[in-house]
Amino acid sequence: MPTQLHETLIEMFRDRPAFAADLLDQTLRIPVPDFDEARLSSADLNDVAPTEYRADAVVTLTQAGAAVLAVIIEVQLGVDRRKRLSWPAYIATLYARLACPVALLVVCPLRVVAKWAAAPIAIGPPGSIAIPMALGPEQVPVITDAGQARRQPELAVLSTLAHPNHPDQNALFEALFAGLDALNPDRAALYTDLMLVALPMAARKSLEEFMATASRTYQSEFARRYFSAGEAKGEAKGEAKGKAEAVLTILETRGIDLSEAARAEIIACTDSDRLTGWIQQALTAQTLDDMEIW
Repeated sequence: MPTQLHETLIEMFRDRPAFAADLLDQTLRIPVPDFDEARLSSADLNDVAPTEYRADAVVTLTQAGAAVLAVIIEVQLGVDRRKRLSWPAYIATLYARLACPVALLVVCPLRVVAKWAAAPIAIGPPGSIAIPMALGPEQVPVITDAGQARRQPELAVLSTLAHPNHPDQNALFEALFAGLDALNPDRAALYTDLMLVALPMAARKSLEEFMATASRTYQSEFARRYFSAGEAKGEAKGEAKGKAEAVLTILETRGIDLSEAARAEIIACTDSDRLTGWIQQALTAQTLDDMEIW
């Protein structure tokens, strides 16, 4: 079943297809031909056979209307040996369809998965192989420059996810928020949700502490949605009250019906750790039954 991490990473490419070219050319140092447009293409990679193949996303780079490179994007959260059987079919089918070079970009949040994904796939003699381009934490640069983050906000998000234990976390977070500020509010909110779900607990706590103590007032959607309410009322009502209001705000924003009993239970809670858990659950809950309130 697709996870929030999987779906949000795919959304990065759906929202800005040229990001695929950036990762290949600037991050993985794989030459990309000159192009004047990057567009999202059909991810259905079926041929005349009944077997169904569907990639996570496909981006086509064009020059003067002609395809110059097609990029298949796969987000891989774990080792799946079946993928190594289907990936060559993806490449061959898209090559036949577009008659241009094809690259397979595999985005892997875990190092061990990236190492597995990067291995050449032997198709048959004499030396026929397919070579995935794997992007793991070791390939993602550390983004601590605010200017670069504003130019490449998606890369700043990947940088934070890939390097949660970076020794200069403040610089990492400064760049992250500069990148989020450059996005529209809905997109910034999507990536914010991803941070609160996907980052390790220690990194999430550091991020919350950074937001609470930073000297500047951040204007990002992250700050508005999750911290400004608690910050404004923190002295008067305390940290727990601010977190309780954050839980209610997230649930209401996501359109989840909230009973009066559940609302009262959340407001009355003074356990900061429990409230933090509710915030994380609220980000992905589909109904109130998904929340561990009682």
